[in-house]
Amino acid sequence: MTERLITHLRHVDLAVPDLASQRSFYTGQWGLTEVATDTGLSFLAAEGSPEQYVVRLRQATDKRIDLIAFGAATPADVDKLAQTLARNGVKLVSEPGAVVTPGGGYGFRFFDNEGRTVEVSADVALRAHRKVEEGESIPVRLSHVVINSFDPEGTVAFYERHLGFALSDILTHPRMGNMMWFLRCNDWHHSFAVARCPHPSLHHASFEMRGIDEYMRGTGRLLRAGVEKIWGPGRHKAGNNTFTYFLDPQGNTVEYTTELERLDEDTWHPGLHDITDPAVSDQWGTANRMDEFVAAKSFNDPDRGLFLAPPV
Repeated sequence: MTERLITHLRHVDLAVPDLASQRSFYTGQWGLTEVATDTGLSFLAAEGSPEQYVVRLRQATDKRIDLIAFGAATPADVDKLAQTLARNGVKLVSEPGAVVTPGGGYGFRFFDNEGRTVEVSADVALRAHRKVEEGESIPVRLSHVVINSFDPEGTVAFYERHLGFALSDILTHPRMGNMMWFLRCNDWHHSFAVARCPHPSLHHASFEMRGIDEYMRGTGRLLRAGVEKIWGPGRHKAGNNTFTYFLDPQGNTVEYTTELERLDEDTWHPGLHDITDPAVSDQWGTANRMDEFVAAKSFNDPDRGLFLAPPV
């Protein structure tokens, strides 16, 4: 097994044609806090997270994932991972060096097998965060990011081979085969997942709430505000986490969740979960049915940034 040098998920960076509406949504409705700005950029933190920011927005002509960022324990681990990737033929976008975004640190970027930009960094300064209080319906942290892949088997193999991610569970369909793979880089059931799709894109980004009450309050607050709900509220079987999915102004799916399962990695064995079983999608039976409408929204628009590193 590949040595795991990744410790956790840091942030997801999105390029959007309308920065103003996106910034307004994430700060005014979703519950993130803008902590820094630059020309055409907005850095958004979760109040309960020590990460400098969990979402970065960038004004751009094309909608895309700019990058997905992960943490490493030390600069030495960053160097080791960069050297191993380069030796194995992975295309580096930048060599290890100083990170120039809020919090600084030491990191590098590379393209994954389908051309997404991935960043790995260490020694990023911790943000002065706070405890999210009882009843506060705002995100505590970025829980996980799920991507759509035209070649999901190849994408899963890339993250397992090169980054040491481990498989937690698979969603499967009796006719269409395996549909989603949940991958972990620590003892959370998943920090990253890969879904089968006609094209690479963002499937969804998920934000953890303080607890069930705060999760439901947040869900209700967005519904009252008229934000389009795609799916939920309910509780998945794989990961055992709650879910409500909404669309942001640019058509990206974002999720409120809580109680994602933590695993004993020494004893855990991946399971195959049949998504035609209603209890797999939603143990509670409270969510709307997973149908073609929900699936189509989760496909998102094709990512326009493959093998094109973001300018920042």
